[in-house]
Amino acid sequence: MNKPPFIRVLLVDDSSMVRSLLSEMLHASPDIRVIGEAANGEEAVRLAEQLKPDVICMDLDMPVMNGIEAIDAIMHQKAIPILVVSAEADAKKAYQALATGALDIISKPGLDHAETTNLLNKIRLLAGVSVITRLRRSGAALPVHVPASRSPAALQRNYRHLVAIACSTGGPQALAGLLPRLSRDFPAPVLISQHISDGFVEGMVQWLGTLSALPVKVAEQDEPLRAGQIYVSPSESHMTITDSDRIHLIGRQDSDIYRPCCNLLLESVAATHGPDSIGLIMTGMGRDGANGMLAIRNSGGRTLAQDEASSVIFGMNHEAIQLGAIEHVLALDAIPARLNQLVTGAP
Repeated sequence: MNKPPFIRVLLVDDSSMVRSLLSEMLHASPDIRVIGEAANGEEAVRLAEQLKPDVICMDLDMPVMNGIEAIDAIMHQKAIPILVVSAEADAKKAYQALATGALDIISKPGLDHAETTNLLNKIRLLAGVSVITRLRRSGAALPVHVPASRSPAALQRNYRHLVAIACSTGGPQALAGLLPRLSRDFPAPVLISQHISDGFVEGMVQWLGTLSALPVKVAEQDEPLRAGQIYVSPSESHMTITDSDRIHLIGRQDSDIYRPCCNLLLESVAATHGPDSIGLIMTGMGRDGANGMLAIRNSGGRTLAQDEASSVIFGMNHEAIQLGAIEHVLALDAIPARLNQLVTGAP
């Protein structure tokens, strides 16, 4: 059977007005078609099985069966790429949805052209992603790690290495697999630039904080770096590092393509920490971060990239590899041990 010449989308939202708005946006694109609409999670599960869409746009707060329950059912029934289209107030639930199997998050768009373009691009991107149907777990869910208490002296200790991580689509899931496996006495600050929609950074930080043994926070202007602390760039600013080892946030411009910009972070780390810098580029769309990784390698720092097999999108990391910026390409499961080795100086 020939594949349809367009991307088939199922819309799931309890608001008929929102579904109408989204449908109008999608139908304006010749390569996307809305093949069904559901007003609750139960309808979504049924239509997903019947219609077999290429992508599902899923709301979270719905009657009968909510979005997270629907995502769980679909991922165990016949996995389909799911894009969470959610209100900013649902940030915490949105990251529960990612943990359940959704691939990405986007704010509910208004009538702005840039927001519409972003939605269409996300759908096009996810339509080409292969997802695996999940087997249901027996017994209890995976344990949640509670951050260990840390004394003020421990937080203010000196450090040698600085770790900078760049990621985009699929990044939150990858970080959820990476951060819990960093050692509790990790002797370096960790800086993360994750492409993300406005309104969802706090939710991601809270979610990652429940998983990581190290504390996770949103980076603040002029705050000093401390070993064992994970800093996440806000979406409204680009995070960089100063010569005095403090965070400097650069205001975002409307013309900026990547929000926040990974290259700016990585290049500042290369400039300030040179051979003591460690760069990691992970799953994501586009080529942001490739030049920054090259800057780190040229400064004498160490560079790692997530491999294709474990990436949701082999884009940013592939660009960095092609540029010759990467020293080691590793599966996601192998990255934590390598970072633990590098920051302790182990061979």
